[in-house]
Amino acid sequence: MKFEIRGETLSVVGVRDLGADNSQAFREQVRAALPEWLKNIEIDLSQTRFLDSCGLGALISLRKTANSRNGKVRLLNPNPRVQLLFDVTRMHNIFEIVNHRQS
Repeated sequence: MKFEIRGETLSVVGVRDLGADNSQAFREQVRAALPEWLKNIEIDLSQTRFLDSCGLGALISLRKTANSRNGKVRLLNPNPRVQLLFDVTRMHNIFEIVNHRQS
């Protein structure tokens, strides 16, 4: 997993699996990489093969962190399986989900 700061946004790439086994570590790593002055978190999910309820919980926790700073969490390019999970759980209503499929 890699982090990059762009303006007021922490960009997270290289998330392969996000579930019970690593959701707490994921949340802690993202928070550790997030300076006090940064508001937004952008997570690229294009490489994410697995996401479960614990992974969703970690994303919601990071959303609360961003909201407390008047920021937001943007999720980029979830694969169809991950997007279906967002749709079924209605999480697409609380997260900004952006698809930039590369041709």
